Amino acid sequence: MARSDISLSQAGQPIEAPLRSRARFAIGDVVKHRNFDFRGVIFDIDPVYANSEEWYEQIPEGQRPRRDQPFYHLLAENEESSYVAYVSQQNLLIDTDDEPIEHPQVSQLFEEFRGGKYVLRRSLTH
Repeated sequence: MARSDISLSQAGQPIEAPLRSRARFAIGDVVKHRNFDFRGVIFDIDPVYANSEEWYEQIPEGQRPRRDQPFYHLLAENEESSYVAYVSQQNLLIDTDDEPIEHPQVSQLFEEFRGGKYVLRRSLTH
């Protein structure tokens, strides 16, 4: 895979980003995990893996996602709880239920749920 000349930082270490790393999902999209029973709304996107080495090593080796893809920060929920999740692009699918997320922090980041997506608060946009 071709690499860019842009140097990013991952846990304090420089990394090379893929030349063409395209996010399939956008902030405000409601997604679900491909393998686990949870869904969430995207509130931030990293072009490549940008969490700690310790976090990455905790993932069972056979399930570790590639680092050279977008990773998404989600306000996530399952039937038992609400939490923040960090998920690779390869493990996400668009949620087609057209139901809002019940996470308690949704209203802090988003104005409304419209057409199956959340609209980011204007005060948080550039």
